[in-house]
Amino acid sequence: MVTLDFRTLWDAAIDFGAFVDQSTEQQDLWAGTYRIARIPDWARITIPPGEQRRLLALAEDWCVDTASTLPVLAKWAAEVPGLSLRILRRDENSDFMDQYLTGGARSIPVVVVLDNDFRELGHWGPYPVPLSGWAKDHKPPVMMQEEYVKGKRTWYAKDRGETTLREVMAKLGV
Repeated sequence: MVTLDFRTLWDAAIDFGAFVDQSTEQQDLWAGTYRIARIPDWARITIPPGEQRRLLALAEDWCVDTASTLPVLAKWAAEVPGLSLRILRRDENSDFMDQYLTGGARSIPVVVVLDNDFRELGHWGPYPVPLSGWAKDHKPPVMMQEEYVKGKRTWYAKDRGETTLREVMAKLGV
């Protein structure tokens, strides 16, 4: 097992806007999801004075799960003082990704929650718990790829990011 230097990884990561600007696939989906994301009042938490929480995400712009969750987390980080989000590309950070495999797969997104001292408080991903059972049961070849993606997008649209927010919020330790 590789020991990760989260401070160095954080410094190498980019913010959400830069990630979207650099996207070559689904850029409109990323920007559109961010634009329509609404942060519920219950998610407007207070990070204790003098503390920070950092969300370090592994992502790729082609991933429907990532495009459905990270824009919501980016909006949340923009609206909660003391909370920030940065993104690294999965395919350029295999040592990092390999520490957070899902059933042996490099599934994304992975969001690692870090404290002031860049210590891991927890991690989340690759999708909300209620969606994971459906995804496992319907993954191609059980369902055609197009139908599978449409089913996940429909779930995300109905949920509006609330389950992702609740699950990541539980990892913050505040």
